[in-house]
Amino acid sequence: MKPTDLLRSEHRVIEQMLSVLEKLGSLPEDQPIDQADAQETLEFFRRFADRCHHGKEEGLLFPALERKGFPREMGPIGVMLYEHDIGRSHIRSMAEALQRLQSGQQEARTMFCQHARAYIDLLREHIYKEDNILFMMAEQAFSPQDQQQLLEEFHQTEQTAVEAGEHERWIQAAHQLADKYGLPRTAERPSSCCGSHSR
Repeated sequence: MKPTDLLRSEHRVIEQMLSVLEKLGSLPEDQPIDQADAQETLEFFRRFADRCHHGKEEGLLFPALERKGFPREMGPIGVMLYEHDIGRSHIRSMAEALQRLQSGQQEARTMFCQHARAYIDLLREHIYKEDNILFMMAEQAFSPQDQQQLLEEFHQTEQTAVEAGEHERWIQAAHQLADKYGLPRTAERPSSCCGSHSR
């Protein structure tokens, strides 16, 4: 398995949770947003999508590409970093909207739905560009030895990035929420990275 295979398989889980967020953000006005489900969804994006998945990209994949001559401040790496930051901004705004909803400010629902829609559109396009452009460029640039080293670094960094078993817990949470909202599950990852190693 190549490191980009692992990242692509994580994309499928992220896409599944984007569909959950889409459901939450498009409920009829007379149907309240389930606060627990919305909070769990945002925490998934913080910990699985950003801390673990984007963390591997920003901390390992992108620097490895830079060593192969890819510029950081422009081109695909610069675009991906910029979009990661925009995504984090939308997550913060959705979290703020949920806090306002909990305190009875019903107009915050519109704020939540607007940022949910923007985040969904951003990440779906972002994932497409990574899967079909950036990762293909990486596969051409990296030797088999480079790929094996990067995959090992993925495993090592995830042992310190999250608690043991957390990665699999978030995948299970994504499946449970998909089931609850009548959405199809993604395929399981080809192999486990976070949480499958003893600490």
